[in-house]
Amino acid sequence: MLAILGGLPLVAKAAGGAESQPSASLRAGAAPESVVIPNLWDPNRRLDRPATTSLTGIRFTTTDDFPPFNFTGPDGKLTGFNVDLARAICRELSVPCTIQSRPWDGLVDTVAAGRVDAALAGIAITPETRAKLDFSDVYLRSAARFIGRKGETAARINAEGPANRKIAVAKGSAHEAYLAAFFPTSPRVAVDTLEAAEAALKAGTVDLVFGDGVHLAFWLQSETAAGCCDFVGGAYVEPHFFGQGLAIALPPDRTDLRLALNWALDSLYDKGVFSELYLRYFPVGYF
Repeated sequence: MLAILGGLPLVAKAAGGAESQPSASLRAGAAPESVVIPNLWDPNRRLDRPATTSLTGIRFTTTDDFPPFNFTGPDGKLTGFNVDLARAICRELSVPCTIQSRPWDGLVDTVAAGRVDAALAGIAITPETRAKLDFSDVYLRSAARFIGRKGETAARINAEGPANRKIAVAKGSAHEAYLAAFFPTSPRVAVDTLEAAEAALKAGTVDLVFGDGVHLAFWLQSETAAGCCDFVGGAYVEPHFFGQGLAIALPPDRTDLRLALNWALDSLYDKGVFSELYLRYFPVGYF
């Protein structure tokens, strides 16, 4: 199935909390209230607040080299979307927490052994990691996007694809595989990196770029892009190509913690805290 957010039965809420349908086209530089906030929670699900008497604190871990999710800021302190989300979870649960950075290598085994309570570090949800870890509900997904030059009539992007439009894509990437699978008749220009694809689009040697939405969102607002380009179409979230999404990893025997984390994530979304964090770190949303 062609998984595109603009056509998925997902509900998004704007910054003010009002429900809206995901836009088929998100404009770079748009006002914050127009940014689509991804909502991966079932609006009909009602979670009871779990007992947290057994939680004397939560030891979170992450890495410090994956901006804007987790990184070391100019002041030398750990910051990022995941870091602030961890702090918000602890406030919501009214429990103390610590957040420390650890090397990526060995992180799965560190969590599995219970040397920390939970990791917000982008550990992929795969059969291999599920054999060692448990995971919270998914709170954010990766999304692939098309971008094109401003001022040009964008091709309609549908199941038939952007016909006769040259699409630059990083060679050997999941995005190239996705184009081959779902847009097989669209002409592809495989380049070494996504940066090379962006340069080709700006120079006018290709019509579109297809790649990681987060990377493209930050490039669109960069000095290098110089306002040349914009998102085209909706967000593609096919898990087979782009992963199951971001979730909190924890040891397999911590059902109490998993239930508490799921309740806190759901509550933070309903209260608008998740939206505030998303807009803080993704002012040009990638959905």
